[in-house]
Parts: sequence; C-alpha cells; structure tokens
Amino acid sequence: MCPRCPGGDEAAMMAAGGTLRPRRPDQGQPGERPPLRLVLTVAAWLGTGTALAGLNKWIFAAHGFRYPLLLSSLHMLAAVALGYPLGWVRGPPPPVRPRARIYLLSLTFCGSVALGNLGLSLVPLDAAQAVHATAPLATLLLSALLRGRRHHPLQYAAMGPVCAGAVCSIAGGVRFHQPGGCVLLAATVLRALKSLQQSLLLQEGRLDAVSLLCLTALPSFCLLFGAAVALEVAPAWQGVLHYDGSLWGCVLLSCLGSVLYNLASFCVLSLTSALTIHLLGNITVVGNLLLSRLLFGSRLSALSYLGIALTLAGMFMYQQPQLIARRWAVWLQHRPPRHQ
Repeated sequence: MCPRCPGGDEAAMMAAGGTLRPRRPDQGQPGERPPLRLVLTVAAWLGTGTALAGLNKWIFAAHGFRYPLLLSSLHMLAAVALGYPLGWVRGPPPPVRPRARIYLLSLTFCGSVALGNLGLSLVPLDAAQAVHATAPLATLLLSALLRGRRHHPLQYAAMGPVCAGAVCSIAGGVRFHQPGGCVLLAATVLRALKSLQQSLLLQEGRLDAVSLLCLTALPSFCLLFGAAVALEVAPAWQGVLHYDGSLWGCVLLSCLGSVLYNLASFCVLSLTSALTIHLLGNITVVGNLLLSRLLFGSRLSALSYLGIALTLAGMFMYQQPQLIARRWAVWLQHRPPRHQ
C-alpha cells in the first residue's frame, strides 16, 4: 500500500517552471520515491478506473439497474467491509483535527459518486468521458479559489487545449443528453473538490490510503444508503427483488473494483497532486485512442487527431510555461520592427 506522505502542499509537487513531478521528500529524509512505484500505482489506478466505469455502465445498460444511489452505497459498504480489517492490521490512523474535515470529504465524495452514477445511467459512456475531461480546469480554478494557489498564466491557458482536446478526441460519436450532461458536469466539479480535499488529508494530514478509506467509508455509506432508501428503494422496493443472480454478480465485482480504485486513487494523490490525477485522466483518453489505432487498426476521425494534438500541446504548455515565456520574449526582442 501507499506509505504515509510527509507534509506539504501541491506547490511542493511542482518543480521550477511548473513541471509535474512526484513530490520530493522533505530535507532530512534520505532518497526519493522510486519512479517504478509511481508508474505501477498510476497503472493500477487507470486499469481499475477503466474497468469500473465499463462495469457500472454494463450494470445500468445491459441489466436495466435503476438504482445508482444504492449501487454507490454498496460500494461504500464494501469499503467498510474490506477497509476496516486492512486498517486493523496496519494499526490505528493518526488523528485528524478537526474531525469535520472527514465528514465534509465524505459529503463531497458521496455527491460526486452519486451524481456520476446517475449521469452514467442517463448518457452513453463516451459522452460521460467527454464531460469528465473538463476536470483539470475545475481543479485548477478551485485550487486558486479555495487554497489561494497561484499558477503561471500559461498554465491557466493550457487548460483550454487539454480539456478541449480530450473532448474532441471522443466527440465523434457522442449523443448529448442535456439533463444527464448537467448532472455529469456537477459531478465533475465535485470530483475536483473531492480531489483537493483528499490531497490535503493525505499530504498535510499524514494519512495513508488505507487510513483515509477507513475514515471516510462509514460516513459515506450512511449518507448514500440513507439517500438510496429515501429516493430509490422506498418508492419501488419490489423492483430490487426482480433482478437475477448475474446482475448481483456484476454488482459484487463493481464493489470490489470500487475499493481497489479508491485505494489506487488515494495512492496516486499522495504521490502527486489533485491536478495531476485529472491531467493523467485526459492523457489516458489520448493513449487509449492511439493504442486502439496501433493494435486494432481502429480508424480515427480528423476531429480525434485534432483532439490528440490539442491535448499534447496543452500538456506541454502546462509543463513548460517558463520555457515558452522565455522563447516568446526572445522572439519579440529579435523580430524585425514594423514599418509604419
């Protein structure tokens, strides 16, 4: 599992020039985290996230499961069932003061998961991915608004091509559903806020992934299950009993995948930052398209190629704002004067 992370904030994970890198240990702590750990953690996060999104969509579309809040509460129940034994083996987590930070994170987490599953039940998976591609911009703006983080102007500008590129990459077959899109947009903003809260607790609160899962799982389950009973199960409780065993087998797999995904997400956040995890999500869209083209010969539209170029250009702009600013200044100094 992910080790407890020493104190620090998102600024400590930025090298000069805004380059995204794993955060270095504090002075007096020898060595750096091995890059292989970060690569494996990101790979686990990407794999579990892709599998979980596809499985949840299969549950809603193929089986006609109409209880997204109930599914989200079962995810948290699985986190309680698996997280508490893991936490007991690892020992008690460090105290978190004030405790309201945990409850606030649970509330944000429940809102993002519930709205995400609700939106996924209303729109196709590719449309949901297009909306979620705006998460880096939401994270950057919330970081500046709530934490007072200052970024280079080019880093703000880079969010345009990064988000637009990911949307264009998958926009060819998107059928937009306006209510579902609004639900997913709200879920994306809550996801950005949740990532910032988790990053603070993991890095400044000195928690590890298992400890954070243990602290947030039970409050999240209580909130989600209460909402599911009030809004979904109570009005139509007979419908829950009509599903066959194959549906509940998929739900069980979804619950296990949710626990693994949450643990992997916490580890990636403790090793990088809230903004990095959403930027990685957009890069994944580009990587999946290129891999599909190379391995399976899938045909990409001109819009997809434009999206890939925009995303890569935006990532370069975000990583190297100082270099771009210096080159631009040099060009301005050496360009020939305009003739009146």
